[in-house]
Amino acid sequence: MAVKIRLRRVGAKKAPFYRVVVADSRFPRDGRFIEEIGTYDPNKEPSEVKIDAEKAKQWIANGAQPTDTVRVLLKKSNIL
Repeated sequence: MAVKIRLRRVGAKKAPFYRVVVADSRFPRDGRFIEEIGTYDPNKEPSEVKIDAEKAKQWIANGAQPTDTVRVLLKKSNIL
């Protein structure tokens, strides 16, 4: 089972809002997930990122792979 840390899109049409979740890579983008570890709001200026650093580090230590976009967000919030 490949576990990924990725974005799950919620929010209205043309107004994206994302939840940062830990999910099995086989599940659909907005489908089932294991745990929610944060949020990302690209609509705000500057864009707002809230991620639980402890949980993110714990999941990465356990072998979860962040997607490219999530990796950028983690670097911005000084978790990676």
